[in-house]
Amino acid sequence: MNTSFMNTSFQWGKAALIAMLIGLPAGALAQETDPDTGFIQAEGWQATKANCTVCHSAKLVTQNSGSRNHWQSLIRWMQKTQGLWQFQPEMEATILDYLASNYGPKEDARRPPLPRALMPDNPYPTVSDSD
Repeated sequence: MNTSFMNTSFQWGKAALIAMLIGLPAGALAQETDPDTGFIQAEGWQATKANCTVCHSAKLVTQNSGSRNHWQSLIRWMQKTQGLWQFQPEMEATILDYLASNYGPKEDARRPPLPRALMPDNPYPTVSDSD
């Protein structure tokens, strides 16, 4: 009887059970990550690494999540205010596909923002108050 095979199978089974119990998809355990950045190694990760980590830590990517539109709005903000260069359309599509697929919206993350009408008045002066 091959006990090493049984031990390996048992370990994988145990890992899958733990993943299910804590709410991770079973495939999440098998995803390889880049040791330098922590990026999930999926299609487009190298282009994302090459363009995003030039200016900031990879943790700014890996700790965030959002839809394709959210990531695109962040790119536009960085281009407008932070000096990020314009991407070729194909490069931008590759980066956005990667980010949306691997760092997309999280179901169990924060609640949606409250509508402005439900928020209390801000007691502090704002930029619009000084105009």
